Amino acid sequence: MADIVKNSREIIRITRDDFKGHDMVNVRVFFDAGGGEMKPGKQGVAFRAALLPDVLNALGQFLGENV
Repeated sequence: MADIVKNSREIIRITRDDFKGHDMVNVRVFFDAGGGEMKPGKQGVAFRAALLPDVLNALGQFLGENV
């Protein structure tokens, strides 16, 4: 699991899990529900872990670009 701070109230949490026998990567926004409890929001994406190299390659195309 990895957490990336999005802002003062949200984090982007990346996990690798098994879902119904499928190896999955889940990238989801979690929000501060109060009292230090982080809850998952509706925003996010899940995909088969086998696609991870393609996803990383696509994201890598944005490095060094002015967006």
